[in-house]
Amino acid sequence: MCKFSLKGVDFVQISTLFRKFLVLLPPNNINEMKLFQFTAIVIMVLLAMKLLILPRRAVSSYAASRSRWLMVGGTGLLGTQFLLQYMLGLRELGVTQAAMLNLSLFVPSSWMMSLAVLFIQKGRITKIDKYIGLMAWAVVLVLLFVAAITDNRPLLSDTPELRWAEIAGSSCYLAMQGYYTWRQMINLRGMRQTLANYYDSDMGSMLNWMQISIITLGIMAMMVPLLIFISGPVLALFGLLFFVGIFYLVDSFCLYTVSTTAAQMTEAEQNEQEVEMEEVSEEGNNSNAISDDNLQRVEQAVKKWTAEGGHLRNGLKLPNAAEEMQIPRYLLSVWLKQSGRHYSEWINDLRIEEAKHTMNEHPDWSNEAIAQHCGFSDRCYFQKRFKESTGMTPAQFIANK
Repeated sequence: MCKFSLKGVDFVQISTLFRKFLVLLPPNNINEMKLFQFTAIVIMVLLAMKLLILPRRAVSSYAASRSRWLMVGGTGLLGTQFLLQYMLGLRELGVTQAAMLNLSLFVPSSWMMSLAVLFIQKGRITKIDKYIGLMAWAVVLVLLFVAAITDNRPLLSDTPELRWAEIAGSSCYLAMQGYYTWRQMINLRGMRQTLANYYDSDMGSMLNWMQISIITLGIMAMMVPLLIFISGPVLALFGLLFFVGIFYLVDSFCLYTVSTTAAQMTEAEQNEQEVEMEEVSEEGNNSNAISDDNLQRVEQAVKKWTAEGGHLRNGLKLPNAAEEMQIPRYLLSVWLKQSGRHYSEWINDLRIEEAKHTMNEHPDWSNEAIAQHCGFSDRCYFQKRFKESTGMTPAQFIANK
């Protein structure tokens, strides 16, 4: 994956400018919480800058552009939240007052970042996806407003009503994030299946960053209700998780957009759409089934193709394999679907069988030579797949002959 950095940006100078700016703010006792908040402000601004200076080609698509601006909005709200915490000193007043501001800005921030992930996953969002977060935010604001004006107490007073409103608001936030986590995990599983049905090697690992980010956002939402009542070391631990999680999400998003990974995902998705259109066009409503004649046709083509060693060429995508077999790609796709296997799983199983045969015939061959002969991308991937399939390393397989 390509590396991406803020070249030419002097972080020390930016930090110094921030300190000079914060000196102009209302005086506060400098303590660990202030330093924590100051660090958060700097990090959020730098992450927003990183998103803003992404190369134009990286965000040229509609989905990438929308995702980028949603990420900018999310990090901007987080930075605003920490700036207000610094200026107003709400943590010094009490955890409840700080939680009121946290909920008011954390909810829309998480909403925006969740929508950004959905956009980068599917290129679009549904109306439910769009408005679930808006409704959750509105409910939280109404709860806080009603509680704040109860008994004609000052806005920043620590009242039981406000605390209960924050608990209810946190539960609403948790429900919102739970919905988005569920949607994102379903989409992620679909993306991995799309990759597995197109490429001949395991490409799903390139989406691990997305899974980690989804889980992190969910964990953060789960911890918010607890933070209403706690402070000290536990709060510091949450802060560390928060910084690492947000930084990882934004940084990985930037790497994903500027690398070839996004283009590879798009290529696989386009193939999936074309295969589905071919299925409907040729088979009609019964597109998930295959006639006996076509089944026999595919099996004969596969048998001939494997006998000629067609499966031993590295980098063989499903459309290329179907073309070499001289069958429509939708037939190969439906045949694999009926057998309950993905394309990458199927072709690598064939290669593993060839590797076993090769090791029996040539026990003196190196793993590198076997991997190259059998169509694996490299030695490490061959060893990994071989052990997953047989429960043994290649060396153990040869020793146990």
